[in-house]
Amino acid sequence: MSHLPTLITDLALILASAGVMTLIFKRLKQPLVLGYIVAGFIASPHVTFTPSVIDTANIQTWADIGVVFLLFALGLEFSFKKLMKVGGPATIAALTIIFGMVMLGITVGVILGWKRMDCIFLGGMLAMSSTSIIYKAFEDLGLRTKRFAGLVFGILIIEDLVAIVLMVLLSTMAVSKNFEGMEMVYSIGKLLFFLLLWFLTGIYIIPTFFRKTRLLMGEETMLIVSLGLCLLMVVFATYVGFSSALGAFVMGSVLAETIEAEKIERLVKPVKDLFAAIFFVSVGMMVDPAMIIQYIWPIGIITLTILVGQTVFGTFGVVLAGQPLKIALQSGFCLTQIGEFAFIIASLGIAMQVTSDFLYPIVVAVAVITTFLTPYMIRLADPAYPFVEKHLPLQWKRFIDRYTMGTRIVNHDSNWKRLLTSLIRIVIIYSVVIVAELILSFNFLVPFIQRHIPGVWGSLLSAVLILILIAPFLRAIVAKKNHSVEFQLLWEDGYFSRAYLVSLVVFRFVIAIVYVMVVIMALFKASVALLLGVAVLVVAGMFYSRYLKKQSILIERRFLRNFRVREVYARRAGAKVPPKFAGHLLSRDLHLSDFVLPAESLWAGHTLQELALASRFDVMIVAIFRGQSCINIPGGKERLFPQDRIQVIGSDEQLSRFGAKLEAMTLPSSDSDLTQSGVCLKQFVITENSPFHGKSIRESGIRDKYKCVVVGVERGATSLRNPDADLVFESGDLIWVVGEEANVYELCGTRR
Repeated sequence: MSHLPTLITDLALILASAGVMTLIFKRLKQPLVLGYIVAGFIASPHVTFTPSVIDTANIQTWADIGVVFLLFALGLEFSFKKLMKVGGPATIAALTIIFGMVMLGITVGVILGWKRMDCIFLGGMLAMSSTSIIYKAFEDLGLRTKRFAGLVFGILIIEDLVAIVLMVLLSTMAVSKNFEGMEMVYSIGKLLFFLLLWFLTGIYIIPTFFRKTRLLMGEETMLIVSLGLCLLMVVFATYVGFSSALGAFVMGSVLAETIEAEKIERLVKPVKDLFAAIFFVSVGMMVDPAMIIQYIWPIGIITLTILVGQTVFGTFGVVLAGQPLKIALQSGFCLTQIGEFAFIIASLGIAMQVTSDFLYPIVVAVAVITTFLTPYMIRLADPAYPFVEKHLPLQWKRFIDRYTMGTRIVNHDSNWKRLLTSLIRIVIIYSVVIVAELILSFNFLVPFIQRHIPGVWGSLLSAVLILILIAPFLRAIVAKKNHSVEFQLLWEDGYFSRAYLVSLVVFRFVIAIVYVMVVIMALFKASVALLLGVAVLVVAGMFYSRYLKKQSILIERRFLRNFRVREVYARRAGAKVPPKFAGHLLSRDLHLSDFVLPAESLWAGHTLQELALASRFDVMIVAIFRGQSCINIPGGKERLFPQDRIQVIGSDEQLSRFGAKLEAMTLPSSDSDLTQSGVCLKQFVITENSPFHGKSIRESGIRDKYKCVVVGVERGATSLRNPDADLVFESGDLIWVVGEEANVYELCGTRR
């Protein structure tokens, strides 16, 4: 008998137990994550009456791969444009929650007497709510159309991004095993630099690559290429000192900007589901019942901390962002759980051996408890609002009302603000690209050239090549926005504004000169005055170069085209609601929600004018998505069809009434057995005694009484297909009929 590797045996046990638990938790209408954790607990050595995993080291490797693909899939759903559209309220609320929960978690750890790193990691674990669990709860409770749901999803997007940053900071602290301010600042700066560099490079190259190879990209090839890009970024991120999860997330977010994003997400999903299941099962394997019993009080305290802390900080953060108290309470009560990132951060602490062994099972136990309580906490928000409003001091209520009303007033940006914002963005982005080119050049290009051309000529060639590489970006720093509308309007304001504008131009010239001097001083030894003079001449030449201006414009156009490719493609296909129309609603109580017309809906086939939805429900249909096309702002003569996705505007109450009616307006369910729904083809002969003899097809009742269709008639040597309904049956005719099997046999039984 051949030997079976333990890896296969362990995977068989893990996947089998996970499959069984998935079915059970589906039946119980609970998140599948909990099922995986329970499956891992059952397959662990802690449970003696069931088979146990033999080689946990191999499973841990698979779990690490699971984290990579989990973060890759999260990045595919993330999208930097989605982050840009989240808006101020979600950002303010998310940062408030994260800061508050990190501090609260650290405080609780100190009170419990834990060591320093345990407290810091605990704070990081408690700061992030679970996107998948909240999404599932909203779906089960029918809350996805509510106004606060959109705000909650925006908060979760920000939390996911901050979680990535937090993981990097925790990794840095774990390596140094100390909290040094300058080291943290360096780590954050390094992280932001590489994030921006990867994003700019990825957007500039990858969408173009997919566009050029689109005809060659079958589904199999696209899956392999996408996973290959993911793992390459994982290797690169690890090489420069970041976590593998960060690399996977960044590549996913870059691919999310390509027109193939939905296809990649669909292809990667089975791979992600498989490895994510192994990861969550490995989480369950870490649960030690004896340790949970031993630390039952810390588990209870931390659970209570999450329930109270997330509710309070969530409500406060949303109010701080300018939202009404009711929306704030609903949002705060939704965020009272921890999930995927808590497990990932806990795994990070275990892998780097900086946290205590008891922290992991405690976090898993808390996650399970808070997940089970999530639906109840969401439901508790509605009765909590009247209670809070009743007991809130009148002065506080007036202050909140004035504050939230004040934040809804739209302030137009001044020309100075728009110009300065644009200039800061230009300087930062192009500086990141220049610094990256300098790092690569001095590490690879310069040593290569000086090895083959030593001396001053090698240094001169190196300097020329480096300056050619960075020249388009230096010119962009110096010259961009000098002819913009804001610049011209401010220039016409008078001498006072002109002085500041000239100062801005000079300041950007100085930045460019500094970059040129860095290159020259690294390659040549000369007086500072001489080097400064050369640098000024080089930058001036770049500024007046028409060729560099053209190259700079082409580079920027290509980047913007790649960055907007999904948006442009969607608009051409008619699959996008005009953004101005959607954004115009953000300052009102109305919001957009999507509904899918059921296949059996009674509204299918009717026009919008016939349905009169606006007058009946006070809502407006602004878009109808049908396959790959979309009808924006449809007219009254537009018909609805089964499986149409309709985008509707209204308040919470209006959309709830509309959604309830949409679900109710369906065909009544039939008691027929679906296994008998197949049709069959059968023939019979018309005799003199047949009840159909001498009758036409229409008069025979074959369609009305027996629910069958005559598809052919053979009369002697003549054969008729799809015969006319007025054809009269004659003796000897061979009749071909189609219908459900039971009806056909009933019909054939009465033919005589």
